[in-house]
This record gives sequence, structure tokens and C-alpha cells, in this order.
Amino acid sequence: MATDPVSFEEVVRAYERRLLRLGVMLSGSVHTAEDLVQTVLARAHRKWGRIGVLDHPEAYLRTMVVNEFLGWRRLLKNSEVPLAEPVDGPDHEDIGARQAQRDATWRLLARLPNKQRAVLVLRYYEDLPDDEIAKVLGVAPGTVRSNAARALATLRDTLAEED
Repeated sequence: MATDPVSFEEVVRAYERRLLRLGVMLSGSVHTAEDLVQTVLARAHRKWGRIGVLDHPEAYLRTMVVNEFLGWRRLLKNSEVPLAEPVDGPDHEDIGARQAQRDATWRLLARLPNKQRAVLVLRYYEDLPDDEIAKVLGVAPGTVRSNAARALATLRDTLAEED
């Protein structure tokens, strides 16, 4: 536990965009990610007396975002694709091909069960080791590895079928 509490406003200013990106990676939708993070921040604000004194309140918020995503009852099956970020690459890059590849990636990820998608996002986007992913999801590290293996196998099989 930290001795000096961090203000809610400071943490939101510092980590809101990262939490939104995590929400987009989990849900595949900018609007759903905004709803997800807004819900989490509203809930966290009510408990900030306990959260603000933690050593890493941002890690706690990340866990809240993942758990909220996994617990939502409404359908997150949404064909919306996040807006492309501005391209700073060379002019000869085929932006259409890049967007088509991004769309295909989102469609593949959307086919995975939420927990498998969360494992892949935490592993490859957040760059967390299996033991930290296990803490975030409240499961054993072996469960994280098996979910990742199943998710990657599903992605490989889907890609093989589409070829």
C-alpha cells in the first residue's frame, strides 16, 4: 500500500487514454470502449478512498476494465472497426490494404470468446506475463496459457480455412 493517496483526477489524466485503448482492443469498438471505461471510472470514483492508496492504482483500473468487459451481459458483437490512426509512413504505402488487414484482424478477434480475447490482448497488447494476466482475470497461470493456446489455435484454423 502506498502512503500518500493519489488523486482520482491525476490518475484519470495520466491513464485514461491507455484504458480506452485497452477497451478498444478488448471490445473492437471505440464507442463500447468509451462506455466500458466510463462505467469503470464511475465505479472507481466511488471507491477511490481505497484505490487511491494502492501502489499501482492504474493496474487496479486495468483489472477493472477487463473484468467489466468479461462481465457485460449485452452483446458486444459489433462490426464497427476503430478509426484508423493517422499514418506517418511513406506516401507509397497502400493505406487501403492496411485498413483491409486491420478489418480482417478485428473480425478474427471478434470470433473468440471474451476470455480468450482478453488473454491475447493482455499478453500481446499490454505485454503482461502470464502470472500478471492470471491475477487480472482471477485464474491460474495454466488457465491463461490454455486460453492463449486455444485462441491462437482458433485463429490459425480460421486463417487456414479462409485461405
